[in-house]
Amino acid sequence: MSDMNVTIYDIAKKCHVSIATVSRVLNGNSRVSEKTRRIVLDAIKDMGYTPNPFARGLGLDSMKIVGVLCTSLTDAFFARAVSLIEDGMRQHHFDIMLSCTGPNTGHNSPYITGLVNKHVDGLITVGTVFSSEPDIAALTAAAGKIPVLTINCDYHQPGIYSIVCNEAEGMRRLVHTLARQHCRHIAYLYDVRTYSGRHKLQGLRQGLKELGIKENPALIQQVSLNLEGAEKAIENLVSRNVPFDAIVTSEDILAVGAQRAALENGRYVPVIGWNNSILATCATPTLSSIDNRLDSLCASAVQSMTQLLSGQDQPVPVRTEFSAILVERESFQTKKE
Repeated sequence: MSDMNVTIYDIAKKCHVSIATVSRVLNGNSRVSEKTRRIVLDAIKDMGYTPNPFARGLGLDSMKIVGVLCTSLTDAFFARAVSLIEDGMRQHHFDIMLSCTGPNTGHNSPYITGLVNKHVDGLITVGTVFSSEPDIAALTAAAGKIPVLTINCDYHQPGIYSIVCNEAEGMRRLVHTLARQHCRHIAYLYDVRTYSGRHKLQGLRQGLKELGIKENPALIQQVSLNLEGAEKAIENLVSRNVPFDAIVTSEDILAVGAQRAALENGRYVPVIGWNNSILATCATPTLSSIDNRLDSLCASAVQSMTQLLSGQDQPVPVRTEFSAILVERESFQTKKE
């Protein structure tokens, strides 16, 4: 009985050949030895492989489509990531099929299996929204059928390729930079404890520990991801007379709100956001921000995915890491004695 979930990726793995070789056999290409052709055809028969009917109608065994998963395009980070991936994949003659999961993290396995069942050639996830055991299990299962690549998350699961920014190290270095400006009471505002969020917090605590600064739990606050959430957090610190001489946030939008509240309350302290988005340059004063290298992450993801789908012999690294960079703007110099 045919199994519609068997893909050429499975056939290639079983036969220890490239995806391109399997495609040549399916398309009757003469550039395959008779021995290899027989091995591939036997595997196709044994595994009950059925070619994608839509792609076969075009004389191919690929839809030339890569699935992309993120939470929402209303978020500037995700919107830019999708745009970069789409532009990059089009240069390699691939289209993308986008699926937005919404903010309800932990219940996204149907979105993963939905794209796989639509016969996409590969899958790219953006961000850290796939955190539950069912989600990770669905990604791992998908990786057994098609190439799966994650941007800014590392699940350490077989067959899943990761492109990440070392945000923990970026935060650790930022704490040391602030300390050189005599800032030892750093307020940190974040929204959710995702993979990225946990690493930022880890870097903050590591930096404080290295400098011998005792962590003050009152300065680390989880807030709603909007201007109001950040403003209320800073106003709360001021009303309670909790000392702070710098503000760091997990997202630029939080930094905009935090800076506004701090200035309104006469607190002239360095404010640093995260993602180096357009919000940072639109704020007044302009915001310093940690650049988590989204352009580089997406370009690397496109390169790795196209390499995996082309069946090239050159190995693709399971994990690719970039360093975070502090982009200093006016908000880094607002500290007054």
